[in-house]
Amino acid sequence: MVTVAIIYHSGNGHTARQAKAVAEGVQGFDGARAQLIPVESVDDHWSDLENAEAIIFGTPTYMGSASAEFKRFMDASSKIWYAQGWKDKIAAGFTNSASQSGDKLNTLIQLFIFAGQHSMTWVNTGMLPGNNNSKGSVEDLNRLGGFIGAMAQSNFDESSDVAPPASDLRTAAKFGERIAEATKRWTDGKKAASRQAA
Repeated sequence: MVTVAIIYHSGNGHTARQAKAVAEGVQGFDGARAQLIPVESVDDHWSDLENAEAIIFGTPTYMGSASAEFKRFMDASSKIWYAQGWKDKIAAGFTNSASQSGDKLNTLIQLFIFAGQHSMTWVNTGMLPGNNNSKGSVEDLNRLGGFIGAMAQSNFDESSDVAPPASDLRTAAKFGERIAEATKRWTDGKKAASRQAA
């Protein structure tokens, strides 16, 4: 059984809903379990992050980058970075904003670089973009066209009861399932290599 930790910040509940959909996708893969960790409680969960085989980072996009609350977590991980404590863990990321673009790509790049600094192995969405031709619709998977991480969009005047829309939550769940599968494959491969070396 592999554990996929999902550490996230959510200012208004929208990114939390996306995080829960990612977790549902992870849980839907046989041999994987999800652990949701709100960034505000990270001090109680550093050991859980250390023990997880994968860590998925989730943050809203505020002013074109990760939220200040999530950035505090990133900065607080510097001792782990120095010791390379997360080296070779699977990593991935997701983000949400009110605008269709909202410069979400910049946030995902920020998370990708953060994972790279920790020597983690990044997994992308593995999905072609949806809603980009005359036969597409807002109901398509990956309707926002994210490649390096999952994207969602939530109208700022709607509560997390209705936003992000169902297609973005389905995309998040599919993304979570992919991360679980990649983590299991990566972990099994490392175990096999270790046995051969012995």
